[in-house]
This record gives sequence, structure tokens and C-alpha cells, in this order.
Amino acid sequence: MSSVFLVQQTAGWTRVWLPLLSAQCCRSMSSQKLQVVPPAPLLQPLFVPERLLLGPGPSNSPPRILSAGGRQLIGHIHKEMIQIMDEIKLGIQYAFQTQNPLTLAVSGTGHCAMEAAFLNVVEKGDKVLIAVNGYWGERATDIAKRLGAEVYQLAKSPGEYFTLEEVEKGLLQHTPSLFFITHGESSTGVVQPLDGLGDLCHRVDNMAFGPYTDPETASVALKGIDILYSGSQKVLSAPPGACPISFSERARVQKSVICRIHFLKYSIFVFHFVRKKIYTRKTKPISFYLDMAELTKYWGCDDNPRQYHHTAPINTFFCLREALAILAEKGLENSWQLHMENSLYLCSGLQKLGLKLFVKEPDARLPTVNTVLVPEGYNWKEITEYIMKHHGIEVSGGLGASAGKVLRIGLMGYNSTKFNVDRVLHALDDALQHCLKNKL
Repeated sequence: MSSVFLVQQTAGWTRVWLPLLSAQCCRSMSSQKLQVVPPAPLLQPLFVPERLLLGPGPSNSPPRILSAGGRQLIGHIHKEMIQIMDEIKLGIQYAFQTQNPLTLAVSGTGHCAMEAAFLNVVEKGDKVLIAVNGYWGERATDIAKRLGAEVYQLAKSPGEYFTLEEVEKGLLQHTPSLFFITHGESSTGVVQPLDGLGDLCHRVDNMAFGPYTDPETASVALKGIDILYSGSQKVLSAPPGACPISFSERARVQKSVICRIHFLKYSIFVFHFVRKKIYTRKTKPISFYLDMAELTKYWGCDDNPRQYHHTAPINTFFCLREALAILAEKGLENSWQLHMENSLYLCSGLQKLGLKLFVKEPDARLPTVNTVLVPEGYNWKEITEYIMKHHGIEVSGGLGASAGKVLRIGLMGYNSTKFNVDRVLHALDDALQHCLKNKL
């Protein structure tokens, strides 16, 4: 058998006869019989249970965001995709209250943004001081050590925060080029007071920290914070996979401060960097994927024509765009007020059930992730499993040093409603009546 192809020559088209290859000759992957059969579970329909996610994240997504994620794909460098990316940049600038040109969404989860912040401003041998009062201080320590930094810790017990005097003592003792402190420690439900830290960092070794507002105020003062980042799956209620991040001009060429924020003033990770610059590093960042100098070109943050960097998570960007649009429509101040009111409502209900809040000082409690002590004689895992099985609600145990000691109840974004508070209070009451005591 043979096939006919037309081949263009100078005088016109010439008919060429080629042999038709058999199926056996076209076997491209292997000449052997397949050893792995199609997995049986993949031949069944996908099953995803309906659950109310009231842990520390992710939170449930509203129908509008889910609908955006179900749109048909477009090319990652199509003009329509570029427009959506530009809208995401504007939304992040609104959420962070900044006009930083270098504002974008890293293709990855919130932890990816945390690593991106470190990778772009920390080099081997840099001296780093990390305030540790929960899981995220320990995680920051791990990341900094992996980058070859000289790491020191300023430690407090879980549930406590640092005073200005303690921070100043640590800065004077270690003279770091980087200082990390967690504003919203979600593993313990603690808010770190930031009042005065800016002035302190300016006084000690000329460290430029920049002012923040007190957690009781109605707005976030982002002036002086040079790098901010967040995940998308918490207060924004979008699927994880696209993390907002913003770098100031000072972070790019001068001294800088980094901060992780959950789009609420209460859940912020703050870093302080001195003499660190994105564009004046001695070495390139160890990750090309997270190199901000490269990502800037893809996101058009330098006013130059876009350059390919990677294939973005297109549908995840659709979701993030809609999440930021919802935040813009609602307004930041309204979002902050809503989360505070629902947290107070939850805490009041927990105390009426006879439960004790983990963080003793009311002003130091994180309204997005509320922590309550596991009642004496109860197994925390039995409580959370009972609530999941009988009420379809996720409530989480502790993390790191708080594991086994607390239950964490998240009220974030789409899930932060009084109706959901009533649901979880009823579920907790039911669990405490049915779970066995004195088993431990």
C-alpha cells in the first residue's frame, strides 16, 4: 500500500508515492505490551463531598468564583489573558493599598509567595533574626537556613506576643540584616501588636520598617512595608494556586520590609530587610521560577513588552480575578468590620458553651482564625472527626506547638457569616455531648 503526497518544485507540483506504514510500525511509545492497566478509580465519576470549611484555610468559594474557574481556557499570552492579569494587578494593589508597579500573582500557593519573598532578598551569609511564637516563625527559620542565612531566634510561648522591649533587645544583641515577626499567627490565633515597631526599627541600626496601624483601627497603613504577599484561599475565598505579592521600589533597589497578609489587617507576616536588593544581588536567586526579575517581564511590571516565563494557571487566575472583584465591590473597611463582628459573636458563643479561649487578651485574638482550648478529658481528634462526620464541618486541631492543645475555627471571606457561626457552635455543643471524656 502507498500514499500520495504533492511536493512543490520550481515548475509546479509533482506527485510522490510513499509507502503507507502499518500500525505496528507506528508504535511510538513502546514495542512491548502495556503492563499497567487503566486505574479502576479513574473510570468512575469524580466525587467531592459538600463541606463547610471552618478551619485555618482553605475557605469555601462562592458560586461566582467557582463559575469563573469553570470557564474554557485561553492562551496564557493571549491579549484577553494579559488584560485579566492587568486587572489582577489592580485588584492586588487595592487589597494591599499600594501603587507598587511590581505587583503580581505568583503561580503557586501562599507558601510559594513566602519562599519567593525570601529567595529574592536573602543571600548566603545574611544574618537573620526570627521572632518565633508559633508555627510560622519556625517555618521562616527553616526557609532562611536553607538559603544559607545565619539564623537566630527570639522565642515566646505559643499564645503570647512580643513586647517592644523584647524586640529591641534581640535586634541590639544580634544586629541582623533581616528581622521576621508574625503579625497574625494562625497556628495559635495570636495578633502581634505592631504599634511602635516602625520607630524601633528606624532607631536600631537605621532599619526602615515603616508604620502599621494598631489592630483595633479600621485600616491598614502599608506605607513603609516593602514586600507584601498572601495566599488566595483564605479571606479571598478563591482556590489555592495564585498568591498575590507586591514589591516596592525600595525593595527593588534599597532597604526593604516584607509582609504576608490575608487581606485583613489581622493576619500579616512581617519581615524586615536591610541592604537587600532584588537587582543588586551578588548571586541570582536559586529559583528561576520565583525570580522576581524574570516574573516582572511576564507580568509587564517594567513597561516593556511581555516576555514568556511559564504557562500560568489560567483558570486559577480567572478565580483570583473574580475574588479581587468581590473584595473591591464589598470594600476593604466593610470586610474588616464583618470579620471582627463575626469573630466576637463566635467567641461569645464558645464561652457560653463553657469553653476557654486560648489567647487570654481579647485585643490579641486573631479574628480570622479563632483558637479555643481543647476541654479537659476530651480528645481533640474525636471532636473534629465527629463534627466532620455528623455535621459536614471542618474544624481543625492545633499546628506545631499548639497541636493537641487547641481547636482552630476559621471565619474567612465567604464563610464569615453569623449563620455559619451558629452552625459550628451547634456542632461543637453536639460533639461535646457525644464524644467520650477521660479517655486520654
